[in-house]
Amino acid sequence: MASMSAAQRRIHQAALRLFAEKGTSEVSVSDLAEAAGVARGTIYNNLDSTDHLFESVASQLADEMNRRVVSSYGGIEDSAQRLAIGIRLYVRRAHEEPHWGRFLTHFSFRSESLVAFWKGPVVQDVALGFEQRRYTIRPDQVHGAVGLIAGTTLSAILLVLEGLRTWRDAGTDATELVLRGLGVAPDEARRLATAELPPLAELA
Repeated sequence: MASMSAAQRRIHQAALRLFAEKGTSEVSVSDLAEAAGVARGTIYNNLDSTDHLFESVASQLADEMNRRVVSSYGGIEDSAQRLAIGIRLYVRRAHEEPHWGRFLTHFSFRSESLVAFWKGPVVQDVALGFEQRRYTIRPDQVHGAVGLIAGTTLSAILLVLEGLRTWRDAGTDATELVLRGLGVAPDEARRLATAELPPLAELA
């Protein structure tokens, strides 16, 4: 959201909360203005179209999170370590920002923009893991592996949002299970899943 004005960021953040709470068909301009604490005119002045607000919010969410996670890797090149960090960062953010987590769990497989969320750095890292021989999957299983990662991560987020697990436990379990599913040895999967987690990078 770095390229947005302060008003646009405020509107998008309010829209994310409303979509997470109400769904995509029940958010009016009046609702959005009230949630954002701005006048209706400010909504119209800062949005190209309210008709495409949902996909705009989803696209921003996907792009922002992907860039922040990649920045959080620093100089790490090991695909398994990157994956372990990424999964747990998603789960921790859902704990810290429940509306963000709910939006992601509600719409991840229903929004074109959020489906693309799992086709960017995640696919690249899985492919890298195959090239590095970190995983025992076949080349034709890369997209299936991405589905495994997405489904397990979203399930962990849901457990956190429902208060059934802490973000640390849910993130650790999800990471360990995914890595073992990809062929990482049990002891190493556990080590990577419990390693110190870096902060989620902020965008400049």
